[in-house]
Amino acid sequence: VQLQASGGGLVQAGGSLRLSCAASGRTFSSYTMGWFRQAPGKEREFVAAIKWGGSSTYYADSVKGRFTISRDNTKNTVYLQMNSLKPEDTAVYYCAADRQWTILSYEYDYWGQGTQVTVSS
Repeated sequence: VQLQASGGGLVQAGGSLRLSCAASGRTFSSYTMGWFRQAPGKEREFVAAIKWGGSSTYYADSVKGRFTISRDNTKNTVYLQMNSLKPEDTAVYYCAADRQWTILSYEYDYWGQGTQVTVSS
């Protein structure tokens, strides 16, 4: 599985962005998809995950109520809608894929290249 993340950019606090992650491969629908982020000088952290059929989602407490993860298996794409953005959301955002349901970064087998999100105050 190859992943290509896009949609990052510069936005003011309170604004919104939607990230996309396009996946190659015919078995996309059988993978859990996750979003992670890494700010400068910090470890990579979990943001959100969605199960293969889209029936289950899970969010980090820091983004719950502001971010929404979704997927379109017909387009092999997972999305992260980010609303009410805060300066502390500034980071490189990565999408990842794995066959098991997990929120642990080290368990994900496939990673995209990352897209920068910068939120100005």
